[in-house]
Amino acid sequence: MKEIILFSLLLSATGAFAQRSFSKNELSINAFRNPSIGLEFRHRQLSIHAGYYPTAVSKNSEGSPQTTSFFRTGVSLWFLPVGRKENPSSFYTSLSYVRGLDRTYKNENGLMVDGGFRWMIWKGLNARIGAAVLAAPNHTIKLNPTGGLSYSFFFN
Repeated sequence: MKEIILFSLLLSATGAFAQRSFSKNELSINAFRNPSIGLEFRHRQLSIHAGYYPTAVSKNSEGSPQTTSFFRTGVSLWFLPVGRKENPSSFYTSLSYVRGLDRTYKNENGLMVDGGFRWMIWKGLNARIGAAVLAAPNHTIKLNPTGGLSYSFFFN
């Protein structure tokens, strides 16, 4: 009898944690910062993105943080979908090329690696939270939080 109860509990727990897979295609309009203010296209678990990326990695003469602007383009990998929605929340990691547009990074190349979690709030509205590491020649490596707000359109 114990075995039957244990088997039933395990079977029901498996169903409770079952996740839906990713949609086939997604086009996101990224309105705030992560991965950039621009567009992103995802096919299954891989996406490409491009746009404008502002972040506080420079300091002014008083030592206060200043926003530095970059052009950012790269690829992201999506994994571990969470929840039972049609379009689930999930974790992501990305690798990007960045090109400085102003301040001490003007006309300089760099790489950015970031990872985090995307929460599907309602229909296509989603928010991201994560952390990014920026590496560029002649600059110290920078670690910054990365938040984002986007709206996604899903299609086959």
